[in-house]
Amino acid sequence: MNVEVVFFSIVSIVAIASALMMITRRNPIVGVLFLIVNFFCLSVLYLFLHAQFIAIVQILVYAGAIMVLFLFVIMLLNLGDEEKLAEKRSYRRILAYALTAVILFQIMIGIAMPVGLNPFILTARASEIGTVEYIGRSLYTEYLFPFEITSLLLLAAIVGVIVLAKKKFQ
Repeated sequence: MNVEVVFFSIVSIVAIASALMMITRRNPIVGVLFLIVNFFCLSVLYLFLHAQFIAIVQILVYAGAIMVLFLFVIMLLNLGDEEKLAEKRSYRRILAYALTAVILFQIMIGIAMPVGLNPFILTARASEIGTVEYIGRSLYTEYLFPFEITSLLLLAAIVGVIVLAKKKFQ
């Protein structure tokens, strides 16, 4: 094993651990901090794939702007009383455990199946695919319609937040 594979494995383990810590914490602010650690690990994994632009966007947009927004929402909701957040035994929790077991089983099958390809060998176009030029060209040619739909969904979310905030303060 070379150094890149070892470092990739360490970053992957930290990403999985931070994701597990995020969903198991009772305090939402601690969960958000673990999510930030996970976003940084994902950014490093993007760097391993020679997708420099996506790695920087991951840090700037998600670890920066989105997480600040999450923290503000958590602080606005005033989630200090954890007894109100405690959930009783219900069918939702049982369903969540069952779905988790199914997804874990699928992941184990995916890992156990022989692929025949070395996942650490990149394609010849890997360095081209991660550039800003390639992403911009494909975003505004092949993926223009999904890009515009995403912008409309974000606009609808912003209008919804404004309507909800206006009702709350009136």
